[in-house]
Amino acid sequence: MPANLTELLAAALTARRSLLDQLHAEQTSAYRLFHGSVEGEAGLSVDRYGDALLVQSFHRPLAPDRLAAIEAFYTDVFPGLPVFYNERSQANSRIANTLPPEQIGAAHVRRQFQEMGVNYRFQVRHAGQDPWLFLDLRAGRRRVMQEIAGKSLLNLFAYTCGVGIAAAKAGARHVVNVDFSEASLSIGKENARLNALPIRLRFVKSDVFAALRQLSGQGQAERVRGKRMPPFPRLETHSFDVVFLDPPRYAKSPFGVVDLVNDYAALFKPALLCTAEGGTLICCNNVAEVSRAAWLDLLERSARKAGRVIREVEWIAPEADFPSLDGQAPLKMALLRV
Repeated sequence: MPANLTELLAAALTARRSLLDQLHAEQTSAYRLFHGSVEGEAGLSVDRYGDALLVQSFHRPLAPDRLAAIEAFYTDVFPGLPVFYNERSQANSRIANTLPPEQIGAAHVRRQFQEMGVNYRFQVRHAGQDPWLFLDLRAGRRRVMQEIAGKSLLNLFAYTCGVGIAAAKAGARHVVNVDFSEASLSIGKENARLNALPIRLRFVKSDVFAALRQLSGQGQAERVRGKRMPPFPRLETHSFDVVFLDPPRYAKSPFGVVDLVNDYAALFKPALLCTAEGGTLICCNNVAEVSRAAWLDLLERSARKAGRVIREVEWIAPEADFPSLDGQAPLKMALLRV
């Protein structure tokens, strides 16, 4: 079995050779080396983040011989790069699997890598579970960098602010990052310090619903149906040239419910109202069972109800290190001219 796995890893590496040459040439040292859901081992992924390789299993723990086969293969391909393993098959779990004693310290080191010349932080083990930059969103960050010179950006569900940092590096005149997590925004601030950015970014710790209602001019009440809302920062009405909307699949707060399957419109409408006339709204939906056609139909209907027109639609596909069998990747990114 390990020999078969080695063959799969080798085939995936061969398929990426030209892409890796391109990425290295543009100062990118983070990419997916093995996308198991498509490349023969569902639930297994291998990513490079600068000077470390991260193996993750999502369906079941890796047997020791299979992990050893992965380590042996990549030790030959990338001499000197340590291989770390995060087992993530338990629902809502934190990283709890035991590391080899010699890796415990190294797993908590704050490392640095590059993507398109932009510097970011990476740490194998931290208080959260996901890596600090989602690599399948590289195509979205690339498109923002192509679009943003001289424009303003509102980055919603900013997480560690990768989109906002990339935008500032590419010449944005104003960037606002919004996320409810102080821990995530703190990494975003650290990412900003790693780069010689020409502007100072704004980081807003807020529920996205509360921020959007204020920025779009709808207003956020302090009491809703008699219940006092949690504290939220006060924001002035403001429109942006580019809005980037990348919500999680599902989340619930006193301000609203994020539900990418049943109610994307609840977020889309206020995000659209924050987008300047003639501006650009980039929307993401990472739910595989939601089709492009059905999602786009919802976006168009929602825009009409809001009194806005989608003038142009451009699909942004994940890059070749995230292959799909049918050309319909789970992560859908739609650039809308509005």
